Amino acid sequence: MQTVLIVIHLLVVLALIGVVLIQRSEGGGLGIGGGGGGGAGGFFSARGSANLLTRATAILAALFFITSLTLTMSAGWNRGGSSLLQPSAPAQSAPSAPASGGATILDQISPNGAQSGATEGAETAPAGPQVPQSQ
Repeated sequence: MQTVLIVIHLLVVLALIGVVLIQRSEGGGLGIGGGGGGGAGGFFSARGSANLLTRATAILAALFFITSLTLTMSAGWNRGGSSLLQPSAPAQSAPSAPASGGATILDQISPNGAQSGATEGAETAPAGPQVPQSQ
């Protein structure tokens, strides 16, 4: 259903662009610099509203708004209701401890696969940088 509406919407958009580009320019965009009073007044006259391209533009604009609103409402139907004021899950106050016996993520992804404290006699990692010793 939504795909059909999107295709119809795109066809209306392309037709609206085409109809607007076909129309003859009246000049003086919205009456600016157009001289004595004939600018925007001609748009609302009987002759201006009877023009086929003007009517086609109005119909296509109405179809554009209808398809836009319909697409917006159909997208809202698929979305679950959520509230910013009442979150669905309570937030955790502190991070939880690792589940693998105190091993950190670095111990789990080490290249040899050994976890710290998992094997006896394993050397512990140094706490800080070590100074090289002379021989």
